[in-house]
Amino acid sequence: MVLTMVMKEVDNLTHSPKVAVLGASGGIGQPLSLLLKQSPLISQLSLYDIAHVKGVAADLSHIETQAQVTAHLGPGELAECLSGANVVIIPAGMPRKPGMTRDDLFNTNASIVAELIDSCAKNCPKAMICIITNPVNSTVPIAAEILKRHNVYDPKRLFGVTTLDVVRSNTFIAQAKDEREKITKRIQEAGTEVVEAKAGAVRFTHF
Repeated sequence: MVLTMVMKEVDNLTHSPKVAVLGASGGIGQPLSLLLKQSPLISQLSLYDIAHVKGVAADLSHIETQAQVTAHLGPGELAECLSGANVVIIPAGMPRKPGMTRDDLFNTNASIVAELIDSCAKNCPKAMICIITNPVNSTVPIAAEILKRHNVYDPKRLFGVTTLDVVRSNTFIAQAKDEREKITKRIQEAGTEVVEAKAGAVRFTHF
């Protein structure tokens, strides 16, 4: 659904779009940026993070596709990253660590998303904004309220990216077959399963 709406917006543009990735040097941001760099539809790929983003951008710039890659390091370069962006994708934030609840995660990531969305409202108010930062069911409403405060909120241009939950559910259901109660609990606790398996060692951004 999100991809369909974003691609429809891209098709309506008279020029190839500029896409900004906020949190581009983390464990989600890097492979996401790699996939975006390979798209023939994108003319400019602007990468933002508070550390290591220049190395990520240099690496991706060697791929022989049309998208021009730029690196933007730290809050002082955020506005430049977002200026003129048609699509903004936000994987920035802290990952869950063992023992953390989604409430704990919210306390950290809410302020990160709020700061980034505030800059989006000022620098690319008509952009399609896709939020990956967890907990998505809380970070998206925060983004909506900030956009409303700036009088630029459009419900058709703000999305929470939750495909991972659907993919996990489909996989677990296929594996469990008739074990309904067991599979329901596993779907609900899928994030915790991954956090415990990683033992908090993998960070997907440097905020």
